[in-house]
This record gives sequence, C-alpha cells and structure tokens, in this order.
Amino acid sequence: MGIKSFQGVRAKEVAKKEYNAPILVSDYMTKKLITFRPDQSILEVMESFAKNHISGGPVMDNNGFLVGIISEADCMKQISESRYFNLPILDKSVETYMTKNVETIPHDMSIFDAAGVFAMHKRRRLPVMKNGILVGQISRKDIVIAALKLSGQNWK
Repeated sequence: MGIKSFQGVRAKEVAKKEYNAPILVSDYMTKKLITFRPDQSILEVMESFAKNHISGGPVMDNNGFLVGIISEADCMKQISESRYFNLPILDKSVETYMTKNVETIPHDMSIFDAAGVFAMHKRRRLPVMKNGILVGQISRKDIVIAALKLSGQNWK
C-alpha cells in the first residue's frame, strides 16, 4: 500500500494563529449608565425609560452601591396591579418593584462565559462589577454584537 499524500513537517508559521482581539465583558459593556434610586417613583422610571430608549437600569443607594435592578417587566407589574386594584401608578417607589437579588458579573469575564450566564439566568442585562463597584452593564444584545465582531476570528 502506497502513501497517498505526504507533505512532511509543516512550517511553524502555519501553526494556529494567536487570537488577540478584545473578548472581555469590559470591552463591550455600556459604561455610561442611567441609574435609579430606591425612593424614586415608578412613574419617573417609566418616563426615563421612554425618554432614554432603555428597558431597565441599576438601582443605587445614597452611597453609590448597587441595591437592585428595575426593568420594564417590573413596571408592567405596577401597571397591572394599579388597574386591578384601581390604584394610581404614582404612589409606589422603585424599591417596591425592583429585583433585589441581582446577579452580577465581573468586568474581566470573557464574553463567552457571559453568554453562558445569560443563558442560565434568562436575564436581559447584567451589572458589571469591579472590586464590588458597579462599572457598567452588559446586555444580551452587547454579547451578540461582540460575537458578530469576532465571527471572522480564531480564538483559543
């Protein structure tokens, strides 16, 4: 039986390319955030969502620490309850409806690992932390955009 094809030892330059494009959450997160306060009215939050074309944001205490997340879904609860109980929308605060146990991710996590967190927790946005301080927010859309930018690259 003969040898069909023998190319010999391949040159080192043909070896796998090293990937050096940005792949960290901090490379793709939103850094300029619109934040809310626990004592803010839910009506103010809804107005801010509409004005700024956003669907949610972090809730910060007076010391600048993350205490929750408020989203359009949280506002929908308020709208639904106000109609059912015939109550005004104005009288409830963010603290009443915000999600308090917030999943966060570190700034130096890869976008691939972040995609896994999104899949597991079914969240639309995640606060990004560095040393216990909020430094940004990343959304599912940000991860998709990052993947599109990386689609022509090879990574390890």
